[in-house]
Amino acid sequence: MRSDRLVTMSQTPDSAVRSYIEQHRAAFLDDLAEWLRIPSVSAQPDHAPDVRRSADWLAAKLKETGFPTVEVWETPGAPAVFAEWPADSPEAPTVLVYGHHDVQPAAREDGWDSDPFEPVVRDDRLYARGAADDKGQVFFHTLGVRAHLAATGRTAPAVRLKLLVEGEEESGSPHFRALVEEHADRLAADAVIVSDTGMWSEDAPTVCTGMRGLAECEVRLHGPDQDIHSGSFGGAVPNPATAAARLVAALHDEHARVAIPGFYDGIVELTDRERELFAELPFDEAEWLRTAKSYATHGEAGHTTLERIWARPTAEVNGIGGGYQGPGSKTVVPSSAMVKLSFRLVAGQDPDHVEKAVRAWAAEQVPAGIRSEITFGAATRPCLTPLDHPALQSVVRAMGRAFGKPIRFTREGGSGPAADLQEVLAAPVLFLGISVPSDGWHAPNEKVELALLLKGVETTAYLWGDLAETWRHAP
Repeated sequence: MRSDRLVTMSQTPDSAVRSYIEQHRAAFLDDLAEWLRIPSVSAQPDHAPDVRRSADWLAAKLKETGFPTVEVWETPGAPAVFAEWPADSPEAPTVLVYGHHDVQPAAREDGWDSDPFEPVVRDDRLYARGAADDKGQVFFHTLGVRAHLAATGRTAPAVRLKLLVEGEEESGSPHFRALVEEHADRLAADAVIVSDTGMWSEDAPTVCTGMRGLAECEVRLHGPDQDIHSGSFGGAVPNPATAAARLVAALHDEHARVAIPGFYDGIVELTDRERELFAELPFDEAEWLRTAKSYATHGEAGHTTLERIWARPTAEVNGIGGGYQGPGSKTVVPSSAMVKLSFRLVAGQDPDHVEKAVRAWAAEQVPAGIRSEITFGAATRPCLTPLDHPALQSVVRAMGRAFGKPIRFTREGGSGPAADLQEVLAAPVLFLGISVPSDGWHAPNEKVELALLLKGVETTAYLWGDLAETWRHAP
């Protein structure tokens, strides 16, 4: 480990952390820029050597940080990086930090103001692909643990600290669950920290408490063995395109509630307190609509927009088609039609149960004479951490110390591999991210606010001691 303790005994713990971070800020950003120059695009096969180079670079930097165990784990796809640093007390809790080192594709001609893989700082913002998603948010843990050690005088973290940084998140994490299952003993933890998320805004720091899951399917409907004349046969044989339209129409009731029997079985309902906390957020619905390029809100009756996208399950039509699509008319009864559906799931919903419910419901919508095929893809489970969970409260306290502001709560409407960690390791998942919506994940000119990035460093410097104390006083 670097021998760079520059903290004086007269400093308070918080000022010692901030002093250490400021003293090492430049070197930290130089290292991050070096990592960002590696175009670790997992979705493009010609960048496979770069993804490996990214994993090797991170492994070397984690060893330099002080992690005594650092390994590159192979998968059938891109490699992941594992690191472990035992605590100095056998009673200390074990914390696993998750992130990813692969990035989205990017090219200057996409609309970037500079080379996406040549980091630049403008107006205290670092621009580069991966600056926020997710290399910046992974890397702040390296300086954070060193600041934690320097400010406390420890030679090892207050918790048994593990890192798992995968290389295929931007490609859908196709091998991640198998990797976690294979190494479940090595990854065992009392809590999981996911640093691949964001906050509400710079002025309203927040902690995410959950993510929705996802199930998706394609329904194919087959009628006549070929397109047939609508004058000779229309009205006397079933039409697959009409069947597809009726199936879609039956998906919701008049209150925009999913009408599939059993779909809502087991869901964890929002508490009154959670609804109050959502309502406290400075949500501008008109601005949100402009971002969505839409003109009105719509959804399940009795719920606000934030509740709908964070805490309620949904059924969406992602595509529908069948029959003649060219110019002019072609009066046929088409031989086939298709519908693509996706279902966002909330805590308490089981993807396997949802799949069975959808299959049974769809079978009832299909008229005689129409053959149907339903194909489901791999599902992602939802995850949720209760507001009163002690580990979540540790994250809130650590963020509060770093930001000097009250910390509010959000959820995320999307899905990710966090649920695999929660399910396989049977540990609560906590989200610690400092990115803000303007960072432009997956977009041209992705950036990270340097002030917030260093707040992430500071938060982790406080978090490990707080979690250790929380576990020490747990009943």
